[in-house]
Amino acid sequence: MTPVPSPPAGARTIEQVLTDARARLTRLTAAQAAEARREGAIIVDIRPAAQRAREGGIPGALLVERNVLEWRFDPASDAKLPAATGYDQQIIIVCSQGYTSSLAAASLHDLGLRRSTDIIGGFHAWAAAGLPVHL
Repeated sequence: MTPVPSPPAGARTIEQVLTDARARLTRLTAAQAAEARREGAIIVDIRPAAQRAREGGIPGALLVERNVLEWRFDPASDAKLPAATGYDQQIIIVCSQGYTSSLAAASLHDLGLRRSTDIIGGFHAWAAAGLPVHL
């Protein structure tokens, strides 16, 4: 086994980064996310196309791959989507299991989108809750 090198000063583990990101969010269960969508929240699926094809998707979710998320939702960006209507909208990020989505939602917080959050357990939790999915 190769020894782990000593990290540079200020470095954090991914677990620390994830914990800090989640501390900024009011994370939702799949059922809470479904209710929030009925009340006007936008569900954004950031999984790559191949993963969505393999696992399925949430009907009506906006598909925005992770690498362009911030540009598509920053209200000040020239590349924003029509759905990016302002800083106060609730955006619910979904990934496969709820890890990448936490980091992505925290990134949207950095842009001022303070109601951004994610689904605990991601798409897998959504499907396991018996909520609508498509293949």
